[in-house]
Amino acid sequence: MPRERERDARGMERNMELKRELKLVDVFCIASGAMISSGLFILPGLAHARVGPALFVSYLLAGLLAMTGMLSQAELVSAMPKAGGTYFYVKRTMGPAVGTVDGLITWLSLSLKSAFALVGMAAFTTIVIALGIQWIALALCVIFIAINLIGVKEASRAQVVLVFGLLAILIFYIARGIPEIRIQNFEPFAPKGIGAIFSTAGFVFISYGGLLKVASVAEEVRNPGRVVPLGMILSLLVVNILYILTVLVTTGVLGASRLDGSITPISDGAAAFMGPFGRILLGIAAVLAFVSTANAGIMAASRYPLALSRDGLMPERLGKIGRRFRTPYVSILITGAFMVAALFLRLDLLIKAASSVLILTYLFSCFSVIILRESRLQNYQPVFRAPLYPVLQIAGIIGFVFLLIEMGVHALLVSLAAIIAGLFIYWFYGRIRTGREYALLHLIERITAKELTTYTLESELKEIIRERDEIVKDRFDRLVEDCVTVDIEGPVGVDDFFGNAAGMMAGRLGMDPGVLLRKLNEREKDSSTVLTPFLAIPHIIIEGDQAFDILLSRCREGVRFDESAPAVKAIFALIGTKDERNFHLRALSAIAQIVQDPGFERMWMAARDESALRDIILLGKRKR
Repeated sequence: MPRERERDARGMERNMELKRELKLVDVFCIASGAMISSGLFILPGLAHARVGPALFVSYLLAGLLAMTGMLSQAELVSAMPKAGGTYFYVKRTMGPAVGTVDGLITWLSLSLKSAFALVGMAAFTTIVIALGIQWIALALCVIFIAINLIGVKEASRAQVVLVFGLLAILIFYIARGIPEIRIQNFEPFAPKGIGAIFSTAGFVFISYGGLLKVASVAEEVRNPGRVVPLGMILSLLVVNILYILTVLVTTGVLGASRLDGSITPISDGAAAFMGPFGRILLGIAAVLAFVSTANAGIMAASRYPLALSRDGLMPERLGKIGRRFRTPYVSILITGAFMVAALFLRLDLLIKAASSVLILTYLFSCFSVIILRESRLQNYQPVFRAPLYPVLQIAGIIGFVFLLIEMGVHALLVSLAAIIAGLFIYWFYGRIRTGREYALLHLIERITAKELTTYTLESELKEIIRERDEIVKDRFDRLVEDCVTVDIEGPVGVDDFFGNAAGMMAGRLGMDPGVLLRKLNEREKDSSTVLTPFLAIPHIIIEGDQAFDILLSRCREGVRFDESAPAVKAIFALIGTKDERNFHLRALSAIAQIVQDPGFERMWMAARDESALRDIILLGKRKR
């Protein structure tokens, strides 16, 4: 039953394939636009009241910690650019239980962040409409839910214009504000102690939640292995610098008396040195930022229950797609209902809850990279690799745990409640409906030397690489998938090797084994087919027409072609008729390109079995 359910889920995923249309500028703008919202236009006033003028240091620390999680996420997304974002690779790394927890807390984080953006937008809207902030936020939430149900998607060009417009306004604000900074507004620098700087870093960590949205749209990005990591790195660097400089200017021009507790701090700062024009300009920028963040947040958050339902970890109803608008309407409605409830939370509690679950998501990312690398899965092939492994991930884990502790009891309780809820859903619903392998089992198998896996995860990763790199199967691939593959443990002489090869390939080619063996021996006597101390490619022409076959072989202790030369570990035999000469040359060229990979010899010797040997050839870099 679980296997059938998985096949159905994979079939649904194939039917819901997304077009790869997003470019680097789109990825940059999605992440940057999602980050430049409440975290900048509302949070500084509330955060300043907690820490004082050292607030910009808290933003810097939060950004540095976000960098450790972001680099880990970038590696994971470059290896598995699939819809479902962080949930997808956490489940494939640590199993369905942890995957359920991560999917739930990521959904929770994005929903709370979107609710926070709606509160921020409502705060600015009250200038025009004399209603309570929560009721305006409620109305805005209903509007954005309706937009997402209909399926109206903000055009990428509009998103680019919006984000670059925001960046231009903020740069203008910083340039005009720096000369107006008053040094006395930074005294005392840290009135509430060093601990407040760290706890506030956790408080403002929600400001970096936009990066999660990139992970959820990675399947729609062209060349995702390169573009997504580069877009994430650029957006975090640019936004972090803007955060620090904007907060520095705002603190310097307002001072504690006017900044503490303000929910329109940047507009207040602009009014201080540009008058009403500055307030209006930054107010417009804030509203535009909130529009982008809230709408994109509902869209991204609603995809997590959808992904969970596809894997059988939540009810199928959550994955229902509307016939008319082709949107996951049930998931969107549930996400919207949760956001409506969140709007009536205290603002500081809303921020803490969103930040704490976001921190957990980054924590899982660091753990995932460590597990995937140490499990030594052959088909885990990220295009981007996080630097300074494993120091970066360990530092991130320690830092994220420290932030959670510093944020206080409420944050820990929210995190614990989210984890318990995820485990509860898995235990009573998903546990009996899913059975996919995950990387942690491979790591345990490696440590204990016990057979725990059937390597179905390797097969899934292979298909993901094919989609990511847009590999279209050609004739060479189809031959390799069906060819004879031999894994020889002990040493063997060339005569014995050719004898075995002839016996295995003769029937497939419709030949007498003795004739085939004679041709292989004659070819070797004419000129050696050993190309390197590691590799030999025996290739012969046979009588007949429209016949061609390949044999892949690994001999761990080597095949001795010549007593004076090293024993060869990799042998590729190519046998074809005269009319297949052109393809014969193309096959030789394909193999030559694949074996030029600097890691080929290591991967060939480390491959677990014949299937893994085939995968090395099928996923090898070559011109097609």
